[in-house]
Amino acid sequence: MVDSSTGWPWENLGCFKYLLYGPFVAKVLYSRFHEEALNAGTILCLHVLILCALRGLVHQLWSTYTNMLFLTRNRRILRQGVDFKQIDKEWDWDNFIILQALIAFMASYMFPFIENLPLWNLKGFIAVLTLHMAVSEPLYYWVHRHFHGNHHLFNLYHSFHHSSPVPQVFTAGNATFLEHLILTVIIGIPILGASLMGYASICMIFGYVLVFDFLRCLGHCNVEVVPHQIFETIPFLRYLLYTPTYHSLHHTEMGTNFCLFMPLFDALWNTLNGKSWELHKSISSNQEKYGRVPDFVFLAHVVDVSAALHAPFVFRTFASLPFSTKIFLLPLWPGTLVVLLLMWAWSKTFVYSFYELRGRLHQTWVVPRFGFQYFLPFATEGINKHIEQAILRADRLGVKVISLAALNKNEALNGGGTLFVNKHPDLRVRVVHGNTLTAAVILNDLPKDVEEVFLTGATSKLGRAIALYLCRKRVRVLMLTLSSERFEKIQKEAPVEFQSYLVQVTKYQAARNCKTWIVGKWITPREQSWAPPGTHFHQFVVPPILSFRRDCAYGELAAMKLPDDVGGLGCCEYTMGRGVVHACHAGGVVHLLEGWTHHEVGAIDVDRIDLVWKAALKHGLKPVNNQD
Repeated sequence: MVDSSTGWPWENLGCFKYLLYGPFVAKVLYSRFHEEALNAGTILCLHVLILCALRGLVHQLWSTYTNMLFLTRNRRILRQGVDFKQIDKEWDWDNFIILQALIAFMASYMFPFIENLPLWNLKGFIAVLTLHMAVSEPLYYWVHRHFHGNHHLFNLYHSFHHSSPVPQVFTAGNATFLEHLILTVIIGIPILGASLMGYASICMIFGYVLVFDFLRCLGHCNVEVVPHQIFETIPFLRYLLYTPTYHSLHHTEMGTNFCLFMPLFDALWNTLNGKSWELHKSISSNQEKYGRVPDFVFLAHVVDVSAALHAPFVFRTFASLPFSTKIFLLPLWPGTLVVLLLMWAWSKTFVYSFYELRGRLHQTWVVPRFGFQYFLPFATEGINKHIEQAILRADRLGVKVISLAALNKNEALNGGGTLFVNKHPDLRVRVVHGNTLTAAVILNDLPKDVEEVFLTGATSKLGRAIALYLCRKRVRVLMLTLSSERFEKIQKEAPVEFQSYLVQVTKYQAARNCKTWIVGKWITPREQSWAPPGTHFHQFVVPPILSFRRDCAYGELAAMKLPDDVGGLGCCEYTMGRGVVHACHAGGVVHLLEGWTHHEVGAIDVDRIDLVWKAALKHGLKPVNNQD
């Protein structure tokens, strides 16, 4: 049984809880198709559904804005990030909307006159505002203060709300069943009072509920959006409207700032935090213009339109899971494309996400370019200009290491970052392609007793390093390439006694007896068919190859799990699991943690592969693809 005060009656339903809206939808649809006109009860159900959708939209829009770090990072109140634990805890933040929808439906039977309300009545707005200030505000203040003053009530009912370390928009709705029953009474008193007076209207109910939600989101958003100049111009206004800074102090110093929206009641009963106004002015005036400078930056890029919806400022819960195409994303595709085109036109690299590791700030910046654009010859100059601007910006800020994501370090694009290092020899920021660790991850994923491998993309940066490393281990490498010149160039780099282990092949048929394939170039299902049953496809190709063969195993892209002490990480890196990043990202992290002062660009230094691998393990990074 679920405790009716601490749990939710439908908490075991999971996503099926939304079926509780079913009776509302069914009644509206039935009346639409089987009745000549909508009756009052049906109209009420329709209004409840519309209001619930609008309430969800208010919270989502607030969440989207506050998590756009490129707009809000300098006005964040608590600087730490939101981790997976908090996101999971706040997963069912919208339970209160379902609760209040059901209560509204039951209230219509208790007070039938609510069903026949006019669209507009000015007196209703005056009545609801008066009742809110005179009844709801002080009632909430004393109930809230009592929850904090009584240890039993706090520990059993209210501590759950305060267990979120960083207030977020969805934290506003993240509370126990009992708390939201009380909040329903508080939000319902002005509406019911205005209705009993005969002044209620549809616009009044919609307006009051949506403004109520808007202000709740404002207080919990963790971004100061209220300019301090307003309070300097109208001093008394600071007692009528709280700010995000004001409410955040309640979460950090819980014995103060108990008000709902009006600090007046904290001032009257001497619970006003003395730092409220000065801290608000400090953050609002943007005195810390650039905030905290990151030590490490991972320069990513947009893969495609669907993947762009995986950003943490779109759907926070979706971003906290590995990316996969979902049906609910399809209607958002056109709007997302427009936004991406606008960001493309804006031509600015933007801050995407951040986390902390060993007391150092790590940020991901994104180049607003689609993946396919990297393969268009005429787009090369523009993309390199974006990457160069990001590197120079990082250099100006004092960033120590900037690591380039997959296509941002494409050999044909900029020589694996060599272009920028040669052009700007005085860079203080270290430019890292991270491919040394990528090679190490792939190599350490191979069976220890492997004697022969088949390698596609054999003359690429990674292919060359893998081939040279394996031949030194006396592993026979079948290098698929049509260019004898490139093959011979790589073969000559190997010590003379190991050169015979490198073998050029020109057809996939040559690997029909080899069960270890390392794929660095995309291969079709037909090409995969030449692999014998039981083959393991290791890969470093983007995008990953299709898992066509059921009798074969397919490895994921090279990746590593970040150390356990990483903090504030709340989004997954594309298709990677929680806390897992691409190996090139991890390579930059290791570069920073080791304090290396060289640039890692251009060709991979084969002699450093084992060194980088051991350094990664030393700092707590863990491989995720190793075979048992």
